[in-house]
Amino acid sequence: MKARCRDLGKMDYAACWELQRSLFEELLAKKERQRQNGADGGAVSDEAGTVLLVEHPPVYTLGKSGRTENLLVDRTALERLGAQFFHIDRGGDITFHGPGQLVCYPILDLERIGIGLREYIDRLEEAVIRTVARYGIAAGRIAGASGVWIDPGGPVPRKICALGVRSSRFVTMHGFALNVTTDLAWFSRINPCGFSDRGVTSIARETGREVAMEDVKRLVLDELGNRLSLEMKP
Repeated sequence: MKARCRDLGKMDYAACWELQRSLFEELLAKKERQRQNGADGGAVSDEAGTVLLVEHPPVYTLGKSGRTENLLVDRTALERLGAQFFHIDRGGDITFHGPGQLVCYPILDLERIGIGLREYIDRLEEAVIRTVARYGIAAGRIAGASGVWIDPGGPVPRKICALGVRSSRFVTMHGFALNVTTDLAWFSRINPCGFSDRGVTSIARETGREVAMEDVKRLVLDELGNRLSLEMKP
């Protein structure tokens, strides 16, 4: 099974959201056509969808079940800082996207891959866990808290990757955001993912050195391909 990979470089959040939604709707429509053609003996594609990689300008996003009080400053203050705000249709609470953060949006048909949503989320997390392990960082999960954490059993776990997904008829959108060289001060203006007693971190913070974004992209795609049994094609 294959997936197309598109590296968007740096892209405005709203424009990328529209691209995501168009790919999502296209994949749903394609899935319906294949269902109808399959009933008539038609050919079925060997592609599961598209994986987008992107860095956004500073933006805060609040999930559909998130609480607005987890944004600790008002919108005017955000505008002065040069940041945007969007209330969106993924799961999870509030998070930040910005320069130095690798955001990955897989728009995939899980039925083509042969897994359910819970297993898909586990595999996304595992791909990130294995990616940061290549930098000597030991990461894991916390029950009831999505994403990837450093020192998950410690007194103050710190999140290195946030995750939020939407799905319809087993087609996914949204995804995860891995802090590579992100300015972590941006997170001081929110309760990240709704937590006020946990920290955030980055690959650069944990390793004490600058990390090349292009190298992280390559590792993430490698691990995603391995975990989801997909051949990533440009």
